[in-house]
Amino acid sequence: MAEITAAMVRELRDRTGAGMMDCKKALTESGGDMEAAVDWLRKKGLSAAAKKSGRVAAEGLIGVASGPGVAAMVEVNAETDFVARNEAFQSFVSEVAGLALSVGEDIEALKAATFPGTMHSTQEELTRLIATIGENMTIRRAKVFRVENGTVATYVHNAVKPGLGKIGVLVALEGEGEAQVVETLGRQIGMHVAATNPQALDIASVEPSALERERAVLTEQAQASGKPPAVIEKMVEGRIRKFYEEVVLLEQVWVHDGESRVKAVVEKAGLKCTGFARFQLGEGIEKQVTDFAAEVAAQAGV
Repeated sequence: MAEITAAMVRELRDRTGAGMMDCKKALTESGGDMEAAVDWLRKKGLSAAAKKSGRVAAEGLIGVASGPGVAAMVEVNAETDFVARNEAFQSFVSEVAGLALSVGEDIEALKAATFPGTMHSTQEELTRLIATIGENMTIRRAKVFRVENGTVATYVHNAVKPGLGKIGVLVALEGEGEAQVVETLGRQIGMHVAATNPQALDIASVEPSALERERAVLTEQAQASGKPPAVIEKMVEGRIRKFYEEVVLLEQVWVHDGESRVKAVVEKAGLKCTGFARFQLGEGIEKQVTDFAAEVAAQAGV
């Protein structure tokens, strides 16, 4: 049987958050196999990280990173807003965003990639962080844009640190132009996207199901007017155009002047917007609503 050293016990404790004696027993039972020891602790319910994995993590940070012709954005969640102010957590989110530049937006590939400055995976680094901070955390999603000729601009709304915040935007712009000018316009579009939350880049990109749902609602509303079918059709088409102006980025009114269309601003700069992404922290996650009094009563056995 392999010798169980103090260093092995310490490493297992760092990875799982379990007690020293439990880690030693796990390694002994597993013949010194580190991965088997992790599984042993999880099966026994002794891994702190495993215990925390069921908790809802809807707080955290959005992180962005960029390089020549490429930018990445990630969302890493934690249970409380307090963790978003933790320097170790902030550093982790920044590193994951930077890692996505080369690894891509596949979450499993990101988790399996070697964490910068270590010999272990990003998932293992996250497990250590969970054990250290004491909250469940997850790498929820990532987005990467690349352009052949142009830039991918980034914008973070109300950044807590450069590249870290609760709303992040990527904007891909293709075309010739002075780098600084293109970057500035990209950032302005990013601010626009953060404010208006468009659902599609252009009319062709609107989800057919969303369009049909909107058309059905508008048709029913127009029919209630009692007007002839030909008039109703024109009413619906007019309202569909209004719908596009609300949800399609290039059809929206430019928030920076309140008059121009986004597509006109981009065209005037001699550029083409080929994509955008907007992450808002925790969107789509069903947060738990806790009855604090009931929770205290339950813990007290009342």
